[in-house]
Amino acid sequence: MIQAHIPSRQSKKIQFATDCRADRACVSQPKYNIFLLPESQRDRINVVLVSPRNPLNIGAAARAMANFGFQRLKVVTPFAPTWREARSAVGAPELLLNAVESATLSEAVANATLVVGTGTLTYRKAEQRVTPLPELAPLVARELAQGGCVAVVFGPEKHGLTREDLSYCHLLVEIPTDARQPSMNLGQAVAVCLYELAARDQQAEASAEAATLTPPVTSAATSDRLELLAGVIEETMQAAGYSPRGMQPANRHDLRLLLRRLCLSAHDTRRILGIFRRILWRLKRTWDREDKSS
Repeated sequence: MIQAHIPSRQSKKIQFATDCRADRACVSQPKYNIFLLPESQRDRINVVLVSPRNPLNIGAAARAMANFGFQRLKVVTPFAPTWREARSAVGAPELLLNAVESATLSEAVANATLVVGTGTLTYRKAEQRVTPLPELAPLVARELAQGGCVAVVFGPEKHGLTREDLSYCHLLVEIPTDARQPSMNLGQAVAVCLYELAARDQQAEASAEAATLTPPVTSAATSDRLELLAGVIEETMQAAGYSPRGMQPANRHDLRLLLRRLCLSAHDTRRILGIFRRILWRLKRTWDREDKSS
């Protein structure tokens, strides 16, 4: 006759303690962070602060970046020379130390294929596509899925991004705020935008949609290549006598916006650049002939 094994009281206590430890381990796991973007994608998103005045705001922005796992910070002409020592960067001192300081916004976004400006429409008229913040994540996901790099740009505390700053942006993101108080603190604005980008479930859905609904494309042109193209086109326009000298700054601004609205690929940018360089060479050659004949 086979006797059933009856656990002793001691063995029951041991088993109960083991189960409790396992339950506590499961509870302690930070399951909320499964929605953060993969690190490989976060490394291709840059936060750019343009002319920030208060080091505490820079530190708050760095802390928000650390909260959501973003590490790439670029600061354009900061007002205070001691901004890397901001005490408000709780838990993010290395992020501030490793931040890149740039002389111009053009330099800061040079490697980006999608440049996102932030601001309110209360005191400005948008010259590029306006996207509500809740709709930003799928656009960023699509760009990352195609191998691109993204720059999210924030303006100074006093007036935000200027018209010139926004000419480097493919789109303008507006944070939904009450009309009686439309502006936000710089650190808060960074935190709100990065929270939207941290929702990986939205990102995955958009990436899948982009992969299935759009044909394979070459990588998008980076901002520095678009600036190079804009420079050659502008030089060609001047050589052809397109407009008076006084109109050249306005033409440069409009041209910068136009090239970003076209969403050119790297391949198309090279082709167009070659075409305008050839036209410019012809125009200059014609000038040389006329000078020699005269």
